[in-house]
Amino acid sequence: MIESNILLVMLLFFFMAMLFVLSQRIKVSYPILLVVGGLLISLIPGIPEISINPDIVFLIFLPPLLFEAAWYTSWNSFWRYKRSIMIMGFGLVFVTSMAVAFLSVHIIPGFTLALGFLLGGIISPPDAVAATSVLKDVDMPKRGITLLEGESLVNDAASLTVFRLALAVIITGSFEPQAAIFDFFMLAIMGIFVGLVIGHILYIFLKYIAKASSITTPITLIAPYIMYIVAEHFEWSGVLAVVAGGLFLSFRAKDYMDYHTRIQTREVWDTVGFLLNGFVFILIGLELPIIIEGIEDVSMEWAIQMALAITALIIVLRIVFIYASAFIPRMMFRSIRTNEKNPGWKLPLIIGWAGMRGVVSLASALAIPLSLSDGSAFPHRNLILFITFVVILITLVLQGLTLPWVIKALKLRGNSEEIPREVQIEAIRYRLAREGMKMVESKYEKELRESFTVKAIYTQMKRRLDTSASTIDEESKIRIANEKELYKRITQDVINTRRKTLYAMLGEKKYDDSVLRELEHTLDLEESRLHRN
Repeated sequence: MIESNILLVMLLFFFMAMLFVLSQRIKVSYPILLVVGGLLISLIPGIPEISINPDIVFLIFLPPLLFEAAWYTSWNSFWRYKRSIMIMGFGLVFVTSMAVAFLSVHIIPGFTLALGFLLGGIISPPDAVAATSVLKDVDMPKRGITLLEGESLVNDAASLTVFRLALAVIITGSFEPQAAIFDFFMLAIMGIFVGLVIGHILYIFLKYIAKASSITTPITLIAPYIMYIVAEHFEWSGVLAVVAGGLFLSFRAKDYMDYHTRIQTREVWDTVGFLLNGFVFILIGLELPIIIEGIEDVSMEWAIQMALAITALIIVLRIVFIYASAFIPRMMFRSIRTNEKNPGWKLPLIIGWAGMRGVVSLASALAIPLSLSDGSAFPHRNLILFITFVVILITLVLQGLTLPWVIKALKLRGNSEEIPREVQIEAIRYRLAREGMKMVESKYEKELRESFTVKAIYTQMKRRLDTSASTIDEESKIRIANEKELYKRITQDVINTRRKTLYAMLGEKKYDDSVLRELEHTLDLEESRLHRN
């Protein structure tokens, strides 16, 4: 039995890889293709039904996915657009949950307000992986990408908190507004506290004990599980614990990681993130036939109508809310100064249309318990699951496939006030090369006059900003090889100077964090090649 399950999971991973390659070939976002592919696989005769224990869905999938999102979040960009991100991340979640709750109570017989809030909490958070995957090859303003990624980080925590509170009300059968508000703030504050405490403990261990050893990457893999489990043990928000701890460890990563551990951690997390996200997306398609079979009390036609009505509500509500949040505060409080520029009418429309649901919604829906505390079946569980699956399918396929077309139709281009990515890269490389040359001139002044190696390095730095490309002839390479240790020492000093300059630029908040991280990765690869020679 265990061997069969493992084989089935490995086959799913293989199908994921095939579908990912296919998505690259046909230029379709891979989450969309994985969902459709999973649905088609489930229709193959003889394919065993795949079901996951709801109790382990959150534990297995959510901590690492949330940690990865927090790890790669640009803190400077997040803070720059904090007002819009907080409004979208918290305000839109609560408004969506409330709207879904009241609509479902009126159109679904026997549906309580608590069940409505539970459904609203499940389907309210958009999926950043799906959105960024769709927008990868599209000319989109950096502000739009930042808002979508920042919103996803915040609304995951907000929606799961709504989900958790609504689930508690359904199970206990009682609701006290004051107690609920107190519980919400207690969950949030203590969850963040747990994440930061564990983050500091791990930071001290990694910086002073592990000291950029091979154990660093495994620690980052187990960190989200430690944060989540500890917070949940005390009945606080494990989600916020992971987000807070992940942001802290990412922000301080330069203090406890060297080039080797950064390269290793990046490669491992890229793989883990893809496997977990891909498995959940393909699971969406695989689970749909099982959910359909579980709907016995109502007709399929009626269930589809309910799901379509709720899907239409959240799509329209998101667009209206984003327009309202973008313009109404500016009209009412013109005297309030803000760093955020007027977004125009095109960008809010794109952000509104990019509200594709995905991993978190599925994980939340599957985490609904099968029964209540008294042993009775959880009310309307299969219907909630079905509505969630329809919302995910429609938003992923419809919005995901049309989003690039909508952007092109609107002729949306990067904001002229934003520094283009290529310009940022060239400007940063120029400054890094300039600082490296200054270091050689001051620290190796004598060698610069007497040593061919130092002269060659200095000439190479002047000829090209990217010092990884050699412009030295074969005879010169032989002469440099005779002074290999000197060459390594100088090159290492140059890399250290450039990295120090890069970290200083991070504090200046002039360039995008993603660009600085990309160039940091280039320096790490360069240092790795240096130590292999």
